[in-house]
Amino acid sequence: MRRLIIDGPPSASEQRMDREDRKKGNIGKNFMCRLQCMFSHSSSYESSRLTLEDTQQWSQSLEKLLDSKYGLATFRTFLKSEYSDENMEFWLTCEDFKKIRSSLRMWSRAKRIYEQFIKAESPKEINIDHQTREQIKRNVKSPTMHCFDEAQKIVYGLMERDSYPRFLRSDVYRTILENLSADSSKG
Repeated sequence: MRRLIIDGPPSASEQRMDREDRKKGNIGKNFMCRLQCMFSHSSSYESSRLTLEDTQQWSQSLEKLLDSKYGLATFRTFLKSEYSDENMEFWLTCEDFKKIRSSLRMWSRAKRIYEQFIKAESPKEINIDHQTREQIKRNVKSPTMHCFDEAQKIVYGLMERDSYPRFLRSDVYRTILENLSADSSKG
């Protein structure tokens, strides 16, 4: 059984196993097990198991998907498999940024977010308009917890209209639903 790595690059053995899964058409077959192993360290494991009902709720809205720890992990893994995880990474980074209370730490983090996601030609440049990019450039000089809000709304909209519908049609999501449905019908 493989471990699911949410943050950081996959190990060489995980990359090899993922390639083997793709070759064999097994995308998603072991994914549920990987997800549950990832969260099994919690003391309330039984009460927080992945269920068919929870998984079906993911299709109701992107918000419900992101509110679920399994949904978020699954969606991030899906985006990474498509090499399009910068929007999710930016959105989550902004959510963490809003929790910062120290002005020095906020300034430092805002500068790092700008360099990583906003600045033209940055390593994980997100798709936002020039006007928003320029506004953020000004905001970062005196950052507040809301200085990335407009870009975050744009990115959320892009995920909601593009990545999220592809996820709902993906082999990973369909396989998880099928496996959970089969398990629930067994008893």
